[in-house]
Amino acid sequence: MDHLKSLIREVPGFPKPGINFYDITTLLKDAGGLGAVIHGLEAHCKDAACDLILGIEARGFFFAPPVAYALGKGFIPVRKPNKLPAATVKMEYALEYGTDSLEIHADAIQPGQRVVIVDDVLATGGTAAAAAKLVEKLGGTVASLAFVIELDFLNGRSKLPGYDVFSLLHY
Repeated sequence: MDHLKSLIREVPGFPKPGINFYDITTLLKDAGGLGAVIHGLEAHCKDAACDLILGIEARGFFFAPPVAYALGKGFIPVRKPNKLPAATVKMEYALEYGTDSLEIHADAIQPGQRVVIVDDVLATGGTAAAAAKLVEKLGGTVASLAFVIELDFLNGRSKLPGYDVFSLLHY
């Protein structure tokens, strides 16, 4: 999978000075690279023996639906507040400066269902931890968390103790 790193554009100083942004849009436009990512995530999710695949807005939506389709599983979107039309459950989480929140439909997961959470990047771990709490709040079990990229230097895994965490690429 390391050959995929050559398809990811590094953008220094975005979104602010001192940040090195890993832009996956250059990976997405490469059919072979996109396919390799989907197949890599699919293989991991298959091993996790899940019932559902959950994608986190927005870039998790690039990867979770094709993985769900390939495995014959349902897809669950987790979104920013006020984007889902039916009754929702909300989870707030801390950011470096302030808080943010995610929502899921209240009927998205049945008690006992096993869910794999898919997103593009594991950075500080706050968003992923909030998604895991939403799954558990609805009675589901987090079978695994799967990411395209993990920024190891931010130690996001530390916010996900006890969970199976998988990443295709590490920086």
